[in-house]
Amino acid sequence: MRNLQDATERICELKGSVIALEAFASAMAAGLTPAFARAAASELSRHAEAARAVLLNAPISEHTLQAFEQDTERHAALLAREAGDTPGIEPLLLATVPVSTFSGTRALSAATGFFFERDGRLHLVTSRHVLLDEPSGHRPDRVEIELHADADNLRTTIVLSLLLYRDGLPQWREAHDAIGLIDVAALPLEAGLVPADAPVSVFSPASLEDAGGTPTVGSALRIVGFPLGFYDTVHRLPVVRQAAVASSWPLPFQGRACFLTDGRTHRGMSGAPVVLARDGDPRALRLLGIHSSRMDMATREDGRDESLGLNATWYASELMRLTGPAATPARSG
Repeated sequence: MRNLQDATERICELKGSVIALEAFASAMAAGLTPAFARAAASELSRHAEAARAVLLNAPISEHTLQAFEQDTERHAALLAREAGDTPGIEPLLLATVPVSTFSGTRALSAATGFFFERDGRLHLVTSRHVLLDEPSGHRPDRVEIELHADADNLRTTIVLSLLLYRDGLPQWREAHDAIGLIDVAALPLEAGLVPADAPVSVFSPASLEDAGGTPTVGSALRIVGFPLGFYDTVHRLPVVRQAAVASSWPLPFQGRACFLTDGRTHRGMSGAPVVLARDGDPRALRLLGIHSSRMDMATREDGRDESLGLNATWYASELMRLTGPAATPARSG
């Protein structure tokens, strides 16, 4: 009887330890940034696979293996929640949002943007000409972005209106390269503006790292956005265009902080993230750049010459200047 009593007490102790570990894991996960949570999920998958191989070759009961799989799945779901991932939906699609520009209540244009988080501060990134384009006289005073509100029902969305000026001063951040102003802008978002439970994903400085290889001429790319305003109107998700690196990486094309892509793009794609899939993990994407505009030649004759099919893409590394403590507020407007 003593052995049975000892075993019962030990089982109770183990139950308490497991509950304590669950509470600790939940607290740790809640403190992770989306980027770190995604990295932790990747590491969990790798270590779980190694542990699974050991368990399958060990003299253990089916109950032990079943408990292992259940707990691993639960921990993966916990990290996915903190990373902002929605099961079955690529994080890339949930990091990209439609951007509509307005002057007062008058709609002006439609474009693409994405979220970039650094040091706990969230930014909306898009092309600078979406927020202000002096040559064309395009001067919106606010933008609207649409977010998913419920991970279990992608048809439910919320719209956030973001002012571009306060007291007459532009609120976005911009930067210059060796030649002039680059066509990228980062608009800091107020803390709490995006609901904590909104199923959104974000890029981060970790997204810029070159794990998985360096792109070369011809490397396959994905450009995510809303071409001509086209998208999945039921689930409110963007579409993906295929492209390839078309100039030497990472040289600044014609002295500008950009490179070329070869792919079909349209109006509405300005500000779209341009990404490269890391080797072996199609969900772990490297952010390479921000799509700006199509390239053309003044010598091209309509009806005789096809368009070049080339696009200017600004290096994503510029986001480190646009989102850092020394970022330059826009002065024009």
